[in-house]
Amino acid sequence: MAINDTKITIPCTETSPDTDLDSDSSMSQRAQWLRAAILGANDGLVSTASLMMGVGAVKSDSKAMLLSGFAGLIAGACSMAIGEFVSVSSQLDAELAQLKRDQRADEADRAGLPSPIQAAVASALAFATGAMVPLLATGFIVNYKIRVVAVAVAATMALLFFGCLGAALGRAPVVRAAARVVAGGWAAMGLTFGLMKLFGTAGL
Repeated sequence: MAINDTKITIPCTETSPDTDLDSDSSMSQRAQWLRAAILGANDGLVSTASLMMGVGAVKSDSKAMLLSGFAGLIAGACSMAIGEFVSVSSQLDAELAQLKRDQRADEADRAGLPSPIQAAVASALAFATGAMVPLLATGFIVNYKIRVVAVAVAATMALLFFGCLGAALGRAPVVRAAARVVAGGWAAMGLTFGLMKLFGTAGL
C-alpha cells in the first residue's frame, strides 16, 4: 500500500516573541505614566482641598479660602516639578554613566532615556489638575457653609473617579481601591479642618 507523503504547510501568522515583549513593555510604561499622573492629581486634590478646609475652619471669608487654595496649587505644583526634576535627573545621570561604562552611548540608547523636563512638567500639570477641582467648585459660592460642603462634595467625587481609574489601570478591585482613596482623602480633610478649628477656638 502506497503512503501519501505530501505535507500541507500553513503560513505562520504568529507575532515574534520580541514584538510581543516590546508591545508589553510599551503598554507597561504607558500604564506607569498614567498611574503616576493619577497619583499626582490625587495629591493636588487632597492637599488643596485640605488646605481650603483648614482655612475655612477659622475664616469665613471666601476670598481667604480661595487665595489659600490657589497658593497651595502654585506651591504644590512647583514642589512636585522640582522634586521630579531632581529625581529624574539623578536617574538620568546614573543611566548615562552606565551606558558609558558599557560603551553604548549612541542615539538609539539615548532616545530611551528619561527626560527630567518632561517629567517635571507632567508632574506639575497632574498636581494642578487635581488642585483645580476644589477651586472651581467654590469659585462663585459666597455662603460659608455651602462653600465648605461644596469643597467636600467635589473632592469626594473626584477621589472616587481617581480611585476607580487607578484601580482599572492596576487591575485591582475597584470598590476597595476607590473606598481606600476616598477614606484617605476624607481623613486628610477632616484632620486639617478639626485641628484648625481647635487652634482657632483656642486663639492660637
